[in-house]
Amino acid sequence: MQMKAVAPAQVAAALDEHWSPRVVGEVDDVYVKVAKVQGTLAWHSHEHEDELFYILKGRLRIEMEQGHVELREGEMFVVPKGVRHNPVADEECQLLLIERKSTLHTGDTVTAKTRSIDEQLRPVSK
Repeated sequence: MQMKAVAPAQVAAALDEHWSPRVVGEVDDVYVKVAKVQGTLAWHSHEHEDELFYILKGRLRIEMEQGHVELREGEMFVVPKGVRHNPVADEECQLLLIERKSTLHTGDTVTAKTRSIDEQLRPVSK
């Protein structure tokens, strides 16, 4: 057990790769992750898992087939399981994600930006 506080915003700021989430904590069957994003990820869905996005810095648009949600710093949104979505950051954005451990990075879609859970568990280089 790690007996050390974590500053998610500092970890996100230290990331040197966009769209490559890193696990910063675990709560039961859930991972807490941070990411630095810019541009578009990919249209995808998570059939069995909800996905929480919390904006640490910047803005994020989550496009969905039935519309979109614009998130600013300090705001959050939960994409319900099964909903196709595409996260887009026109400028660099830092975010915190809360997802079940079974959640695949880009769900039912695989692209060059897709990261395995092993990649997401890598330590952040300093």
